[in-house]
Amino acid sequence: MHYSATEMAKKLDISRSYLYYLKKNNVVEIQENEQGHPIWNDAVYEKLYHYIRKNHINNKVCTQKPQYKTTKINNRRYLGNKYKLLPFITRIVDKECTGISTVADIFAGTGAVSSAFTDKKLITNDIMYSNYICHLAWFSPERYSEEKIIDMIVDYNKKKVLEDNYMSEHFADTYFSLEDCRKIGYIRQDIENQYNKGRINQRERALLITSLLYAMDKIANTCGHYDAYRQGTTFEKHLELYVPVPDTNLNENNVCYNMDINDIASAIEADLVYIDPPYNSRQYCDAYHLLENVARWEKPEVFGVAKKMDRTALKSAYCTQKAVKVFEQLIDSIHAKYILLSYNNMAEKGNERSNAKISDEDIIRILSKKGTVQVFSENYKTFSTGKSDIQENQERLFLCTCNTDKKSIIPSALNYTGGKYKLLPQILPYFPKDADKVVDLFCGGCNVGINVDCNKVLFNDSNTHLIGLLNTFRKLSKKEILKWMFDTINHYQLSLVSQFGYEYYGCDSSSGVGSYNKAGYNKLRDDFNAKNKMDSEYYLMLYLLIVYSFNNQLRFNQKGEFNLPVGKRDFNSKMQEKLGAFIDRIKSSDYQFTNQDFRQIDVDSYSEKSFFYADPPYLITCASYNEQNGWTKKDEEDLLAFLEQLDKKGIRFALSNVLESKGKKNEILSKWILKHKQFKVIPLNYNYSNSNYHTKGRNEITKEVLIVNYKVENL
Repeated sequence: MHYSATEMAKKLDISRSYLYYLKKNNVVEIQENEQGHPIWNDAVYEKLYHYIRKNHINNKVCTQKPQYKTTKINNRRYLGNKYKLLPFITRIVDKECTGISTVADIFAGTGAVSSAFTDKKLITNDIMYSNYICHLAWFSPERYSEEKIIDMIVDYNKKKVLEDNYMSEHFADTYFSLEDCRKIGYIRQDIENQYNKGRINQRERALLITSLLYAMDKIANTCGHYDAYRQGTTFEKHLELYVPVPDTNLNENNVCYNMDINDIASAIEADLVYIDPPYNSRQYCDAYHLLENVARWEKPEVFGVAKKMDRTALKSAYCTQKAVKVFEQLIDSIHAKYILLSYNNMAEKGNERSNAKISDEDIIRILSKKGTVQVFSENYKTFSTGKSDIQENQERLFLCTCNTDKKSIIPSALNYTGGKYKLLPQILPYFPKDADKVVDLFCGGCNVGINVDCNKVLFNDSNTHLIGLLNTFRKLSKKEILKWMFDTINHYQLSLVSQFGYEYYGCDSSSGVGSYNKAGYNKLRDDFNAKNKMDSEYYLMLYLLIVYSFNNQLRFNQKGEFNLPVGKRDFNSKMQEKLGAFIDRIKSSDYQFTNQDFRQIDVDSYSEKSFFYADPPYLITCASYNEQNGWTKKDEEDLLAFLEQLDKKGIRFALSNVLESKGKKNEILSKWILKHKQFKVIPLNYNYSNSNYHTKGRNEITKEVLIVNYKVENL
């Protein structure tokens, strides 16, 4: 059995801080999970229990370690917070929505709604940086040291600050006392210093800033927001940071954005998109300007009695007369199975500032263009400034079950040998539409897996370099990747025809830019082959080599060196578009990339609702992946046995393969088909190629087939 740190401390009858003290001093060996968190289980409990008894440790000893308090995501005041409505929201989703593996919370605010779906892949977004930084703290999959966070927060709480800083100079004795302003300013600056020195990572920075924001909100001299502060107040509460305790079982593909959602909605794909936009003219950046100021820590000028910074870039169109227009644009651009909109019935119930900006008629009209709409309601108490007489207020959920909208077919960013992009129109119609999980067993360039009608896909391949590159695309943001690409192109003085044209490099379209790029490309290739550490830069260098190489292939020699010569093309507009769309698809979906022999895949974690697609190296062809004995008769037989195992468990599969090629016949596959007459063999039109080498002659016919073990309509 596994425990949280709190549960383990309670079970041992010691404080949580002392539990970490024991761990820090290596009293017993404690393993960590993939996120870097300690694994508290029964074996650890037994060791700690006997150690404590043997050394007669009691609670008096436990209190020698400085104490601290913890906080959860809901311990924050925020206008429109949906925490109390979570049972209502989750009840509707559980009852009305099926096949949900990815949830996009695109006006996430505090992240309360996202916190109810941590068993899914989460995509969060908010235009406020102070909310975004909290999303990173609560939902980012990046590993962090809980002990480090605890130690720093304990130290911050003990700190006495006498020097003035940005906070004390601008906000003393307004929202906070002079003493607390000095401490807030000191802590925020120290967090930034520690991050810039590389002593804390992005997640740890976010956790510390979140702790500070929550602590500020607890003692702020306000009525719940920062439009004004109470004047002439005695400051009785003082700053105390709590240790944030995020969920420990987060999806490794969670993504957090800090954008205007209308700018990025078309790039997001999810099973469920939850929308909780501002309802009225009250701008959140006005209400929380001070928290935003501290989170950003750009130290801007502040104005007026309320000490507000310039918030022009943070204003939401959903609080203005443009609300209907931008809402319609948003809905039109969403790619999802379900859209769930929270919107109350405040249309005419409050004063002018409180009234909803989007009418029920407009909501129904706009959502109905996307699919079938249902409305659910629940009574709740609304926020009021005292100027509104609001009765019978209801929070409504508008659930739109979107019309079956075919997933847009996109090509891979990799020109991988044997890629199935041009065959997708033939094979995708035969795939199940109700799969809860898909396994792309020999994923290659991922052309099939990224286009199947399922957002939860395991991509597997035996090529270590390929999987390393795909995981780099998954981990880094599109902005980081593209910036690195353009900076490195400039560093190696490679061409960029999309920006300067062919004439700038003394070349033309027919001959290409190979002669210009040769020297820079060879230097890049030498630097890559000399690298020892296979880090993110290693894989980005590999991708850049692929882009500028002959035939854009992924190829290494027996020494493990990338050995392709320079090619004719560069990182042109088409390649940029392909890479951008490919990264967007990865970021929007719950994808996992693994580097295993197919025989190591654990089929017990899959059910009758799952689907396996196998596109192995073809035994009777001579592609680059078959060089150096890459695929043998034994491999072919083992794969067919693996598919039989799936069939016995009731798991659906589809196998791509060739029965004949260039006069050769795959006798092993042919005999297997005859043996399993219950399987269906679907002939495919082999009129495609993704390389510069084409077969010639009538005797070199290739018979490619798709073999499935399930019922296919119209077959």
